[in-house]
Amino acid sequence: MNYKLRAALVSFIAASAFAANENTCSIIPLPQKVQPCEGVFVLKPTTPIRVDAGDSASAGATASFLAERLRQSTGYPFRVGASSKEGSAEAEILLTTKGSIPHSSAEGYELTVTGDSVVICARESAGMFYGGQTLLQLLPPEVLASKPVRNSAWTIPAVHIEDQPRFAWRGFLLDVGRHFFTKAEIKQLLDLMALHKLNIFHWHLTDDQGWRLEIRKYPRLTEIGAWRKSIGFGLDPKASNAYGPDGRYGGYYTQADVRELVAYADSRHITIVPEIEMPGHASAALAAYPQLSCFGGAYSTDEGALP
Repeated sequence: MNYKLRAALVSFIAASAFAANENTCSIIPLPQKVQPCEGVFVLKPTTPIRVDAGDSASAGATASFLAERLRQSTGYPFRVGASSKEGSAEAEILLTTKGSIPHSSAEGYELTVTGDSVVICARESAGMFYGGQTLLQLLPPEVLASKPVRNSAWTIPAVHIEDQPRFAWRGFLLDVGRHFFTKAEIKQLLDLMALHKLNIFHWHLTDDQGWRLEIRKYPRLTEIGAWRKSIGFGLDPKASNAYGPDGRYGGYYTQADVRELVAYADSRHITIVPEIEMPGHASAALAAYPQLSCFGGAYSTDEGALP
């Protein structure tokens, strides 16, 4: 992981759900209501993830998301299926819209953990998803690993949580105009945004130092404007690997890349808000099309040394 992503993750380090010596909840953001209870729920290879019949639209996607996320770190083959009318004899994770809090918002949820079950209840898919994110934070931090972690106790403390966001817009701004982030790095950032229930990704795509969005009608925006001679800003050139074959620093996103990232964000209930600056902060665009500048000729910038 390079310096850019490490810097972006500083404020996103996941903590254990409850401090070792006190009953304090360290879920981020802090839920509106947290009531710790006695006992723990233990994840096992046989633990099923069930969805109430008729709840597939609201809960099915979250159930599949949880199964895949938990499978990556635990190695357990979690089964996703519909719950039976008679209930289950084995300890299970249940996602349901039945009995959801009437006054809860579309992003609200209720999470109840006992020694025998985990129940996430919400009236809308966003709330169901956020209940799942809280469940992940209740587990040991190793649950976020991308490969199976051996010899870890996959326990969830018994608790009752009721929560809904205080603010409709919960945003994170990433400036890729000055320094380029790869598609994989942005996906990792979106995952961490979702974990902390942020729902707006403000994507700063253009600035003086770089134009990052493919516009097919104006190909020079990315052929020229997406690259500069050096990393700039007094940074060590070895701090990034975003260099083209000719040694120039930068990069850009194709329209296919953007569609893929929009879909990835949408599956995590995140809206992408693109920022394209005009007419200010447009040196990268003017380096590509200098005839559009006030000078009507060759154009250059001080920082970043665009051609």
